[in-house]
Amino acid sequence: MPSHPHLSHPRLDDLHRSQQRQPKPRRGFGDPIAPFKENPRFIPPPLTNLQNLKLPLRVIMPEEPINDAGRIVFHAVGDTGGVHGTDVQEAIAMQMEAQCDAADKGHKPSFLFHLGDVIYFNGQSALYPTEFYEPYQYYQPYIFAIPGNHDGDTRVQSGDEPDTEPSLTGFIKNFCDTEPRPATSWRDTMTQPYVYWTLDAPFVTIIGLYSNVDGTLDGRGMNEQKQWLQDQLKAASPEKCLVVAVHHPPYSLDRPHGGSPDIGIALDRAITTTGRFPDAVFSGHVHSYQRFTRTVGARHIPYVVVVVDGSANTEKLMHKLQTQPDN
Repeated sequence: MPSHPHLSHPRLDDLHRSQQRQPKPRRGFGDPIAPFKENPRFIPPPLTNLQNLKLPLRVIMPEEPINDAGRIVFHAVGDTGGVHGTDVQEAIAMQMEAQCDAADKGHKPSFLFHLGDVIYFNGQSALYPTEFYEPYQYYQPYIFAIPGNHDGDTRVQSGDEPDTEPSLTGFIKNFCDTEPRPATSWRDTMTQPYVYWTLDAPFVTIIGLYSNVDGTLDGRGMNEQKQWLQDQLKAASPEKCLVVAVHHPPYSLDRPHGGSPDIGIALDRAITTTGRFPDAVFSGHVHSYQRFTRTVGARHIPYVVVVVDGSANTEKLMHKLQTQPDN
């Protein structure tokens, strides 16, 4: 039977080629955004009804000293889990303690906002004492947090500690408890409303996002957290500074990662839809310190990557920045 003139079948080598995973494209020098991932890994977080995901700071601590000072000061850092030893993590904690002790009244940090990857490599509850509570046992302020990819990932690599818990179990136990409970003799669990949430404090609103295990707010075809982000931007007081905290950075000039395109797109769409710009974006994930200034009209918005300790406790474990290729 003759073949239909308008139909053709793919050749076997073309079929194999189309089904084969393609290698990751290498970014050009100076490009701070990684290639778009067609099928990023996504582990659904626990269900939420999206109600009451805003936490007033006054529920946790008195706001009067902040209001009296006319300013708010806080620490921010990510990727602290000391899986390779906590010596550097403890040294940074000591420096933060020293800043608190030396600061004049009105300039003392009120809290630490953790930017994710509290525990390596899979957020196990059993590792919280050694990787979190003990290194910060002398740090007096409260510690808030958003989860990072290692806090939610359940895929265990060879040689890692076993993980038998559902995704985010350790994070929720320690940061999203229903009431404060003694986690150790010196620190209680926190009562944040969810894994993504908003901190409403004097002078600042911090919208904390969860970028899952591969740098996305929602699974493909879903929109829950992206819509919530838009709602939070609309609701944020125009009289306060607005900070967005998200583990995966929109921009990074490191070699292995680069900035997350999904996060950058989600932020830009939310900003365009609402007309509300954040005053700063804080991220972790990349083991380095980087600061980008994004200029939009008359606005100059800092996008800051803040990872200086913990899991990357040696120079070898820091994520190297791109270098100029030889011509």
